[in-house]
Amino acid sequence: MAKLFAGTSGFSYPAWKPAFYPKDLPAKRFLEHYATRLNSVEVNYTFRQLPSVSTLEGWLAQTPPDFQFACKAHQKLTHMLRMKDSDGFTEVFLRALEPLRVARRLGPVLFQFPPTFQVDLARLESYLPLLPADIRFAFEFRHASWLNEDVYAMLRARGIALCFAESDKLEIPKVFTADFGYFRLRKGDYVPEARAKIADQVEELLASGKDAYVYFKHEEDPNGAIWAEELLKA
Repeated sequence: MAKLFAGTSGFSYPAWKPAFYPKDLPAKRFLEHYATRLNSVEVNYTFRQLPSVSTLEGWLAQTPPDFQFACKAHQKLTHMLRMKDSDGFTEVFLRALEPLRVARRLGPVLFQFPPTFQVDLARLESYLPLLPADIRFAFEFRHASWLNEDVYAMLRARGIALCFAESDKLEIPKVFTADFGYFRLRKGDYVPEARAKIADQVEELLASGKDAYVYFKHEEDPNGAIWAEELLKA
């Protein structure tokens, strides 16, 4: 049965008190509380550094068995190497996530490329075979040149999801290239009508047998977390 995983991009925000986190809750228990209300989080931590085994084991200990961590690929892969000559560091990065994978708690790994990175079909074609089939991956392209049928076909052939990153600057077409959908909802606000439309899209995806991963934008207020919880309940 297809499943919805919903949350936000990060969880460590004291400004979410008291609307989401209890006012007296210490920061070291934020994730534990978060996981009582939401069932997934998109981790930005892995974009800047390789996580230690003890860090990942701590996350696992604070969350229930059905909670999943979607991890952002390291910036060395997406912003520095940009998929070129990166087989060695790809292996290093994925090995660092091994505790989550072994525990069956690793959600999709998100590759978020910089807005200045334009389409390079040859580079994409040579890089995709480096990604193991037993891990889910989503690619977020932020330059419009990547939004074409050749790219979609390459992703589809490897079962990699085109990330539906919705922002005030760019909206990605809903082209499904994997057995799951990955939504990054980055607009400044989502009125009730907009959230209802998102719920309808997710329901349609689940009905087709595909899992859905939905992450609202994190800000200095807890609205994203509250909207994610609302979506799970709906």
